[in-house]
Amino acid sequence: MPVRQHKAVFERLSPDQLAYWAGAEAAAVSDCLDRAQAMDGGIKPLDPRARLIGQARTVRCMVGDNSALHAAINLVEPGDILVADAGGFLGNAVWGGLMAEAARQKGIAGLIVDGAVRDSAEIMVSGFPCFARGTVPAGPHKNFGGEIDGRVACGGVSVQSGDLIIADADGVTVVPLARVDTIQTAYCALKEKEARVMAELDAGGTLAGIYGVPEVTRDW
Repeated sequence: MPVRQHKAVFERLSPDQLAYWAGAEAAAVSDCLDRAQAMDGGIKPLDPRARLIGQARTVRCMVGDNSALHAAINLVEPGDILVADAGGFLGNAVWGGLMAEAARQKGIAGLIVDGAVRDSAEIMVSGFPCFARGTVPAGPHKNFGGEIDGRVACGGVSVQSGDLIIADADGVTVVPLARVDTIQTAYCALKEKEARVMAELDAGGTLAGIYGVPEVTRDW
């Protein structure tokens, strides 16, 4: 069965826009999104030192089949992040060491997959950032089809091609492309607030006092 590619029409963020997010934390960005848009805790980096900043290119895999991911490696642009819905299935890996090397050579920034990968040690040594729900030795099937550049669900979050991905040791946050500018403003304000909180702590304040947590009442 052939892999279907949808027409992907989205604004490319400029190098300067992407550079702004270079040091952003997935947790803080999720705070700016009403503490939402964070993939569930099952989506983890193979290497906790891994970081990903870039725009998504979405892939939907048939269960246990990696045909669509193979096709996507040759279709997406350098700097893109593959975000794959593999159904959360952990019985067969849909990504491995050879695919990671092929993607790295194409300039793909990394992979996020709601499913399993294998060759995890090899992938970590290569330096290719990979976030997945799990690992398993069993390899995939092929030729059952799939989709590229359609809307997918990954880690419980809806993702479409062009969305901004912020991923680090804590996990993955997705910023819808239409909200990038407003979330950038909110993130800047949040970091300024955090700096003020740190200054108050250094001056002897407490988090309970700063955040207005009610005083403890004793029953004796």
